Amino acid sequence: MAGLTGALDAFLAAASGACRSPIAVFIQIQGCFICLTLAIGWVFASHVRYSAILRMKRATAGGNPFAFIYEDINDLEHCAQSKLPRVSVVMPLKGFGEHNLQNWRSQITSLYGGPLEFLFVVESVDDPAYHAITLLISEFKDNIDAKIVVAGLSEACSQKIHNQLVGIQKMHQDSKYVLFLDDDVRLHPGSIGALTAEMEKNPEIFIQTGYPLDLPSGSLGSYCIYEYHMPCSMGFATGGRTFFLWGGCMMMHADDFRNDLYGLVSGLKNGGYSDDMTLAAVAGAHKRLITSPPVAVFPHPLASDLSFSRYWNYLRKQTFVLESYISDVNWLMNRALFFSHCYLSWGFVCPYVMAMVHIVTAIRARFGDYPFNETTASSTGLLLTTCLATCTVLELLSMWNLTKVEIQLCNMLSPEGHRVSLGSYNWGLVFIAMLVDNFLYPVSAIRSHFSQSINWSGIRYHLRNGKISKIERCKDPSYSDLGGKHLYQRRGSPTKALFLNSILRSFSQWHHPKRSDS
Repeated sequence: MAGLTGALDAFLAAASGACRSPIAVFIQIQGCFICLTLAIGWVFASHVRYSAILRMKRATAGGNPFAFIYEDINDLEHCAQSKLPRVSVVMPLKGFGEHNLQNWRSQITSLYGGPLEFLFVVESVDDPAYHAITLLISEFKDNIDAKIVVAGLSEACSQKIHNQLVGIQKMHQDSKYVLFLDDDVRLHPGSIGALTAEMEKNPEIFIQTGYPLDLPSGSLGSYCIYEYHMPCSMGFATGGRTFFLWGGCMMMHADDFRNDLYGLVSGLKNGGYSDDMTLAAVAGAHKRLITSPPVAVFPHPLASDLSFSRYWNYLRKQTFVLESYISDVNWLMNRALFFSHCYLSWGFVCPYVMAMVHIVTAIRARFGDYPFNETTASSTGLLLTTCLATCTVLELLSMWNLTKVEIQLCNMLSPEGHRVSLGSYNWGLVFIAMLVDNFLYPVSAIRSHFSQSINWSGIRYHLRNGKISKIERCKDPSYSDLGGKHLYQRRGSPTKALFLNSILRSFSQWHHPKRSDS
């Protein structure tokens, strides 16, 4: 026992000495800097989101009860609504998960006043999503223009991109804009109108995007996904121009696809793996504008059975996109993202490991029979630990504040929807998830780099020179993804379905008074 204690003391002495070296001190100071940078970024993001809340409140106080749709009530006049352009919504589907039905309902019950069509694209009629969406469309058959498109199997690109391109081919010839949505996006009633209004206001916009607000289900994996998305959220909460793009919500000019502008269709079709990374690269290469309006934040409930293995699968897919590219410049940008993200991730975790060494050493020196003089225990190390703890608290507070603001904004944008609450968040698990996710990111990124292959919902893609070179399909495909999809049989709340139906009918009759009179 004495030998074990002596070995522990020797280890602590060596570790404490190493943690007091100039390089270690730099790493710990860097950890504090990373925490403060994230905190400042989230404060700025919350300011942008809160500004949208204030505008809605002022519009409501000014006599506009429909501020969640349009801030200016005059935009709801029939003459203004009749001038709205046609929008085609393309939704590539794969499998049927726990929250899909509610998400799809939120998409097709949009209160956009212009011509609107929905194209649900599946790879085959055997996909569980096909039967689920067929039943949903039958409920709204008299109120919406929606159809299911069977795309078939992809041969040279990811199945998602293949579904999107087939949907584009089937969209209405008069559509001015195309909106790509993932099946895990829960829209607000005025989301399509808000995105279209920005596109009409500024024709220079190449792509308009949004971002999800994750609602963790309680598992560590769901909190890791929430933590992974939060640093990225500040890049989407600019209130305007951004360099980031989220494939879950992208609105573009339909003619850009019809004319294959900049070869974007060719770039996607011929070996494309990631839709958003490819389109972001095209936008960057041609200096085109990407924007994200403040109201484009969407609640994203994660599956109640989202296991840690499913989180790891999701992380693998996120790091794998950095291995795909369409040009040399795109390759350089992805390499820069690869190295910087890996460096910052472990640069975030290492200071906490060092802080634990300082704390254990100080406790051993204070309460144990420690052979070294207590004064040799690093007072500098304890000071750095205190600074790191303070910066961590500030970081968590700013993350909490941004989440609170985005929850408030989502509740205001969807007054008829399920109320989102901040009370369900476990901030102890959030901190653990921060450490776990940042530790695993470089591991996943390195594995993706050397494997050059990924299993995505039962399909294994192999890359060569940044493009898909081989596609293998499993005999018994798994439909698991970010939400941990299973073949759920639940169909949502009948009461809410009737309520949404009544809203849609009322809006349709108000928007087309002659047809309702007849």
